[in-house]
Amino acid sequence: MKPLSKLKIKWSSEFAYAIGLLTTDGNLSIDGRHISFSSKDKELVEKIKYCLNLSNKITRKARGGEIKKKYYLIQFGDVNFYHFLLKIGLMPNKSKILSQVFVPDEYFFDFLRGHFDGDGTCYSYWDPRWRSSYMYYLVFLSASKKHILWLRRKIKNLVGVRGHITGDGQNVVFQLKYAKKESNKIIQRLYYQNCICLERKLLKIQRILSIINQ
Repeated sequence: MKPLSKLKIKWSSEFAYAIGLLTTDGNLSIDGRHISFSSKDKELVEKIKYCLNLSNKITRKARGGEIKKKYYLIQFGDVNFYHFLLKIGLMPNKSKILSQVFVPDEYFFDFLRGHFDGDGTCYSYWDPRWRSSYMYYLVFLSASKKHILWLRRKIKNLVGVRGHITGDGQNVVFQLKYAKKESNKIIQRLYYQNCICLERKLLKIQRILSIINQ
C-alpha cells in the first residue's frame, strides 16, 4: 500500500506557481523522498510554503561553499509528491538535463510566473540611437538547452511570439529573451489581479510599463 501524500496533488494556480519555482530552484534528493527549495528571496520560500500548504520550518543555509552567502531553505519529505514530480518531468540533478515539464495549458502561465520569479529577469534602457525609444526585455534562464527550447515552443504555441535564445558562450546558461512587443503579450497572460508572485519583480515590470505608457 502506497503511503498517503502529505500534499494535496491537484492542479490550481497556486500549485502550478509552486511547480514553476521547483523547476528553477527546487532540488529532488536521490533518496526518492525529500524535496527542497532554496532562494536568496525569503519571500519566495514563504510563497512555496504557502502554495503547498507546508508546515515545515524555513531555515538558512550556506550554498555553493559561500559561508557568508546564506540562502533561505525549506525541505520536506513526501514520497507520492516526489513521484508526481518525476512523472511531470523533474528529476534529481536536473539543471543541465531538464526537458519539458508537463503542465496543463490552463495553468501554464501560473507555472511560467513561478519559473520567472525563480530564475527570470527583466531589464530596460533608453536606446541611444533614438531619443524616444525605450526598450525592455523579458528573460527566462536555464542551464538546460532542451528545457529552454521547450519553453520557447510552449510560449509560441500559446501566445504566438517567437523570442530568441542566446548563450553565454560556454553553454552554461541559456537565455530566452522577448523584446517589448512580445513581452507585452506574455505579461498580459502572466499577471492578473491578486495572482501570487514575487512582489519586487512585479513592481519592476509595473515601473517599466508606466514609462512606456507615458
